[in-house]
Amino acid sequence: MVNRCAWATSAPDYIAYHDDEWGRPVHGDDRVFERITLEAFQSGLSWLTILRKRENFRRAFAGFSIPEVAAFDESDVERLMNDAGIVRNRAKVDAAIANARAAAELPDGLCRLVWKFADPSSPVPAGLGDVPAQTAASKALAKELKKHGFRFVGPTTAYALMQAIGLVNDHVVDCWVREEVNVLRSAGSPC
Repeated sequence: MVNRCAWATSAPDYIAYHDDEWGRPVHGDDRVFERITLEAFQSGLSWLTILRKRENFRRAFAGFSIPEVAAFDESDVERLMNDAGIVRNRAKVDAAIANARAAAELPDGLCRLVWKFADPSSPVPAGLGDVPAQTAASKALAKELKKHGFRFVGPTTAYALMQAIGLVNDHVVDCWVREEVNVLRSAGSPC
């Protein structure tokens, strides 16, 4: 039997996401923007809902191309609000567009900004109960993103982003993925 983080065992979509993506370093401004957007849309919902709609989100948001989403106008907002394949929440749609515009203005890019908050010495969780909902680093990341005009990026969402893109390694101690993620993270910032 393969040991996994407990949250990842309830559905095949979770298993695939856990085994192939979660916690592995993500590079590139558009890929980091995708993760920020999806984490914001997840707020108040199950991550499984977002995973199952992910390809629809990619189509709806131009593959998460920052320049393309930054150029969205009111007709795009209406298109998105009528797209049953995504989560139709006006505040989150508006935030995604505002976040693309904010990301487009960052002098060194979104990936470099976010990776400044990587925590190479994050504690090793023994179980799900040892994983925090937010940390001092996620509070600092949320504050920095908000300073640049980002929305829907509170400390809890920022921490979920940090977990998802490898800024911290919250795979539990006996999870088979943990050591692989450590090796990938040892290479440093992927930006």
